[in-house]
Amino acid sequence: MFTTCIRSFAIAAVVSCVVPSAIADRPVLDEPILRDGELIFPDGAAIPRHMTTTEREYIRTHPLTMLRSATDPPTGPITTPAEYSPTQAVMFSYRGNASWKDIIDEMAFHITHTGDADVYVYVPNTAGIQEVQTWMIGNAGADPDRVNVIVQPTDTIWIRDFGPRYVFEGDVRAIVDHTYNRPRPLDDAVPSHFSGVKNHAYYKIPLVHGGGNYHLDETATGYTTRLINNENPDLTEQEIGDLWSAYQNLATTFWNPFPVNVDSTQHIDMWMIPISDDAVIISEWPANPGSTQAIICDIAAADFADRGYTVHRVPARRLPSAHYTYTNSVIVNDLVLIPYYTNSTMLQYNASAKAVWEAAMPNHTVVQINCQPLVTASGVMHCIMMHVPAPLGGENPTAYLRTLRGGEELDPGDVVEIRWNSDDDEGVVEVDLLLSTNGGTSFDETIASQISDSGSFMWNVPDVATTEARVRVVVRDADGNTGSDESDSNFSIDGTQPSNPADLNGDGVVDVSDLLILLGSWGACPGCDADLNSDGVVDVSDLLILLGSWG
Repeated sequence: MFTTCIRSFAIAAVVSCVVPSAIADRPVLDEPILRDGELIFPDGAAIPRHMTTTEREYIRTHPLTMLRSATDPPTGPITTPAEYSPTQAVMFSYRGNASWKDIIDEMAFHITHTGDADVYVYVPNTAGIQEVQTWMIGNAGADPDRVNVIVQPTDTIWIRDFGPRYVFEGDVRAIVDHTYNRPRPLDDAVPSHFSGVKNHAYYKIPLVHGGGNYHLDETATGYTTRLINNENPDLTEQEIGDLWSAYQNLATTFWNPFPVNVDSTQHIDMWMIPISDDAVIISEWPANPGSTQAIICDIAAADFADRGYTVHRVPARRLPSAHYTYTNSVIVNDLVLIPYYTNSTMLQYNASAKAVWEAAMPNHTVVQINCQPLVTASGVMHCIMMHVPAPLGGENPTAYLRTLRGGEELDPGDVVEIRWNSDDDEGVVEVDLLLSTNGGTSFDETIASQISDSGSFMWNVPDVATTEARVRVVVRDADGNTGSDESDSNFSIDGTQPSNPADLNGDGVVDVSDLLILLGSWGACPGCDADLNSDGVVDVSDLLILLGSWG
């Protein structure tokens, strides 16, 4: 007799139901439906991380390169946060069968409590709101104040591969997107949609890519497998690396991928994860020494050791049902979520994997979650979540001025676009734009006040003459907190030079000739040029103004 698992679990439970291994390991996966030339991903469908047979047939006539719509790269100073950097929130796509959603629910419980982070949950319709409230909040116990539900359809659960990759442009969060390496258009649209939700700048890199095939640390170094080369055959490896450098300021190391019969995704997150600026966890293969996957991991481990990294090794194994890994784990602030498996062969590795993680990250809380229902679909927990980094300003907003950084030459009457990016933990509500004509010593001129945070303002350049113009953008949140950014250097406005009222003879110099004119007008003299302060009398006050303008 077999035990039937229903959609409920206790957070502290290690195993919520027991079934024979052969049944538990058998992948029950679904295919999308091809209808009228379009792929349909039904609600509750267990679509695997790897490309399905139906999708492979579809892309023969609908190549993924047709989906590209690249933007220019960011123009400002770029840094890319690592997964061990401070995290504000974690994103999920609430798709798949009940056992997959149970895993998301349990992750959300730990993230919103121990992990001190929010969650954003994409649901396909309004019924999904109730589902999250019932299961994630009501049953699993996630903090309701930290759960944010977004009603926007997606195709699958695998948000690591299609979700937004964050960078900082200056001190402002911005999104870098790619064309998802699966024909899943609703998934592919999530980064653009989320940029609107958060009002974060959006950039699209011209690569077909799956986000799980990229890891990085805060030394501005990234890691990928050469799956990316196969997915972008019109680009050389150098050109691919140059794109990541331009959009994310990362120098990328390329590794050979595992054979597809070992890992059908060929993604790097299935066998390694950086955990600090100088430490990494990499799979080892105790049951498969000398295998291709073992050689790839051993070469990578030696390479990291040569660079001065501390290398931790955790067991991995390829069984007929799945590629079992413990590196496909999740770091959220001081929390680490790692998988355990109920497969009878893998039971022996669960404790040792946890011990490695605890030794590698001693100041973190390491929690194991049963991922047996998910691993047979070619992914684990890292594949079903995406990090949203914490804002650099904390409770204070930040800004990045994108245009008029300095060096421009403007004329009065020019209509110039002032562009900026903004960021805040809760959102910017209004913006001021200010002008300095003295190199930033003061910003006395208001270009615009209390305008919406649209990121753009068309400025009609005034008739002023200065070679020391600068612009400052000031952003403000609902609590009155402000942040600002301004031009790095001066730009010029070639306007009319104002005449000096003390130059009474108009020769461009204030000297004795002008002094004699003023003295000759001494006394009551309403409306005369020598009445420099316009009080109707030429007296000592006017003399002091003239002497102050001497030369």
